[in-house]
Amino acid sequence: MSARRYEIRLRPLKAADLDRVVELERELFGRGAWTYGMLADELAGLGRWYVAAEPVRLYAAGPQPVVGYAGLWYDGDVTQVMTLGVDPAFQHQGVGSTLLEALIARSRDLGASAVLLEVRVDNDPALALYAKYGFEQLGIRKRYYQPEDVDAFTMRLELGATTTPDAPDGTASETGAVA
Repeated sequence: MSARRYEIRLRPLKAADLDRVVELERELFGRGAWTYGMLADELAGLGRWYVAAEPVRLYAAGPQPVVGYAGLWYDGDVTQVMTLGVDPAFQHQGVGSTLLEALIARSRDLGASAVLLEVRVDNDPALALYAKYGFEQLGIRKRYYQPEDVDAFTMRLELGATTTPDAPDGTASETGAVA
């Protein structure tokens, strides 16, 4: 990961951000991009949690442009990453990692047993990011991404057990949900 030019701040994604997110969707995902209506429906959906990344610029006042966004859906058992996108000008600067860490933390807060996602089989940067965080490939969904007709890997990160160093006797303890 290269050095960041800006500190990144996360905040809840708002309806007012959707025009910018649609721009990023088109740039990042081409013909398969979500529309404004799809994003609005998703943002308003039950069990959804969306976050926006914006740069912290000390020399600029007011709201900053959204440079990344991510969201998940919680079904009461696992979370599903619905989307994660980063402005190409801010890629390879830790924005994607920051967003993914927020999704994983939210999943833990919700008590999810795992995080699931789909990713294009040809998206090497995303595959590397997910592998870095421990996601494992489960399978493949043929022609998942339309209209491009591109396959997707399904991936899973187990959240069940975490090691904490604060056991009463000073040893590491296992906590978390039983799989």
